[in-house]
Amino acid sequence: MMTVKEVSGLTGVSIRTLQYYDKIGLLAPADYTESGYRLYDDTALERMQQILLFRELEFPLKEIRRILSEPDFDRDKALEQQITLLTMKKEHLEQLIAFARGIRLTGGKTMDFSAFDKRKIEAYAKQAKEQWGNTAAYEESVQKAAGRNSKEEQAVMENFMQIFAEFGKHKDAAPESAAVQGLVKKLQDYITEHFYQCSNEILRGLGQMYTENGEFTANIDGAGGSGTAAFAAEAIRIYCGE
Repeated sequence: MMTVKEVSGLTGVSIRTLQYYDKIGLLAPADYTESGYRLYDDTALERMQQILLFRELEFPLKEIRRILSEPDFDRDKALEQQITLLTMKKEHLEQLIAFARGIRLTGGKTMDFSAFDKRKIEAYAKQAKEQWGNTAAYEESVQKAAGRNSKEEQAVMENFMQIFAEFGKHKDAAPESAAVQGLVKKLQDYITEHFYQCSNEILRGLGQMYTENGEFTANIDGAGGSGTAAFAAEAIRIYCGE
């Protein structure tokens, strides 16, 4: 485990930024010290690598969070596409450097602007983005998020995690109890209202992901206490009829 200060020193990302990433649900710590300080494990650091790669490609934080939260996110495929995009950007910069040197040598007599053409990069990036988020649910979530400012988006995420805090308060109850099943319905309705139409099938998949994805599990347990993710997943399984 690494402290937030150690992660900041390792990655070059400020402590304040790491705290903000946690606040918006982009990068949650794996655990906390007894004093409440954030701790990060290898899974969190791997996610940080993905975040930084997407940031290098100028992806907005909202979009990065949605891409990494997709149940079918393919890390290896994303890396291949990121390598291709970064290589294209590198070649573009080399062309610009050569162009600038040419101007210095010729005194600015050239009228060639091809070095500034970024259409190939933009076309590939557009294709990659479509593959990273080509589901109807993703498109709907993008549209809904577009209508919110940063404060509203933060409030949406905080209220979302508050539902899991409520799950945590009911962990002593049976997951099939009326109160807990009511929370599952509340969660489903909240996702539908603020993100995308959450059918029972989608909800079932989310429930499985809550216990299989280290980042989701850490976020949910952070909101409701240890074991909340597993408890919520079981309640969702019962709600969806499995």
